Amino acid sequence: MFTTVLIANRGEIALRIARTCREMGIRTVAVHSTADRDSAVVRFADRAVHLGPAAARASYLHIPSIVEAARLTGAQAVHPGYGFLSEDPDFAEICEANGLTFIGPPPQVIEQLGDKSVARRLMAEAGLPVLPGSVGAVRSPTEAREIAARTGYPVILKAVAGGGGRGMAVVRDAADLPTAFQETRAHARAVFGDERLYLERYVDGARHIEVQVLCDRHGNAVHLGERDCSVQRRHQKLIEESPAPNLPDPLRREICAAAVRGALAVGYVGAATFEFVLAPDGAFHLMEVNCRLQVEHPVTEMVTGIDLVREQLTIAAGEPLTFRQDAVRPRGAAVEARVNAEDPERGFLPTPGLLTEFVPPGGPFVRVDTHAYAGWTVGPDYDSLLAKTIAWAPDREQAVTRLDRALAEFRIDGPGVRTTTDYLRRTLADRRFRDGRHTTGLVAEMAAEAAEAAG
Repeated sequence: MFTTVLIANRGEIALRIARTCREMGIRTVAVHSTADRDSAVVRFADRAVHLGPAAARASYLHIPSIVEAARLTGAQAVHPGYGFLSEDPDFAEICEANGLTFIGPPPQVIEQLGDKSVARRLMAEAGLPVLPGSVGAVRSPTEAREIAARTGYPVILKAVAGGGGRGMAVVRDAADLPTAFQETRAHARAVFGDERLYLERYVDGARHIEVQVLCDRHGNAVHLGERDCSVQRRHQKLIEESPAPNLPDPLRREICAAAVRGALAVGYVGAATFEFVLAPDGAFHLMEVNCRLQVEHPVTEMVTGIDLVREQLTIAAGEPLTFRQDAVRPRGAAVEARVNAEDPERGFLPTPGLLTEFVPPGGPFVRVDTHAYAGWTVGPDYDSLLAKTIAWAPDREQAVTRLDRALAEFRIDGPGVRTTTDYLRRTLADRRFRDGRHTTGLVAEMAAEAAEAAG
């Protein structure tokens, strides 16, 4: 096992990784920008190394500085968390070239699955169902219209290098496709540095179901059940849960088995998430594979009792999985809500500022993953996520009620700071969500109903 791990990330995920490392007796190195010099993980870690100014490209995305920090501190491995460099095959390869273990899949696997069009082809070859659409990247609006004419509308354009819900556009009419193509391509170029797009059929009334998979270096693979991530705003997840409600057991087993089959087919190592679209008729299709820890991983941990970061570390150290599929026995239900420093009344505009009060909830079976504290400043440079609040209970109804109670207990204040806690509570109270009958269209439906009531 490693003696020292460098955490190439920030915020709540960096602190969450550092905590598991400490439990395992592993020293941690936190890297940070100037803006994060007083961050919680910098205070918690055994060592801290300043990377550069607030801009991510000069700090958290600056590979030479991260590698040098590892060398100076004697780190043997790098945990990338999620976002930033977590799915960058070049970073994984550079780590290996410098004698550092990258805690994630091999560089070639990241490269294959990071290219969404290549991933679609590989998964189709492995027997996983994929939505009809382009075989590779779409070269022009004309080609996009030809493919859309074959698949039928609506369609969705996606960035080949995309992730995190960005670089997507749903098109319902052929007349809108050229403009949507150009705009999405420009967005992909600006955000990901790769303007390539692919196209696939868009499923209305769908659910977003994903499966957590673990694979070791010895050919073993298991799944840890599924999560429902259907509550989304502009393809950004807001509330996640496990298990997925109202999912028939035969279908649940089929989806999970498909994920394991896909992981084994590409020689995956580490933690992976296979994301599927589930149509109203019960048909499911692969959307993408994420080669990293997910923001919503705590709900899986809560129902299985398995520490995913611990498993990532032991797998990266070359150890085989210590349990087989029949030992994974999820219990109860867990629901997570992402509390952001945003103002829902102003289009979810980020609200940076000094936190004069920050008191997270507590109580039985409530977990809060956060890097915030009173006296800390929510800056404008990074993601607006403040805290992930997770509640577990023996059944879904109790878990949702417990999460609502926990969100009501939050005390967050500061000049100009607003949060999404009340909005999340309204979503939890919606009858469609309470009944577990919601789809990815829930947030848009709620917004339309609110607008109609107001006007």
